Amino acid sequence: MKKTYGIEVDCANCANKMEEAAKKTAGVKDATVNFMTLKMNVEFEEGADEKAVMKEVLKNCKKVEDDCEIYL
Repeated sequence: MKKTYGIEVDCANCANKMEEAAKKTAGVKDATVNFMTLKMNVEFEEGADEKAVMKEVLKNCKKVEDDCEIYL
């Protein structure tokens, strides 16, 4: 399953850090962050609980870029 989330991030480099953090999160098959549109596209692993996975994605993104936001 794929979902798109609105994000808030200050620069393209920070968006790249968010993308890498999201990709490393358990339950995420793939993730892409588009800085120009401020959107994150997430493809979930089969059977993953998207809400729980996205809470972890947000937590992991905050570790690399503490002032970022993902609108869940």
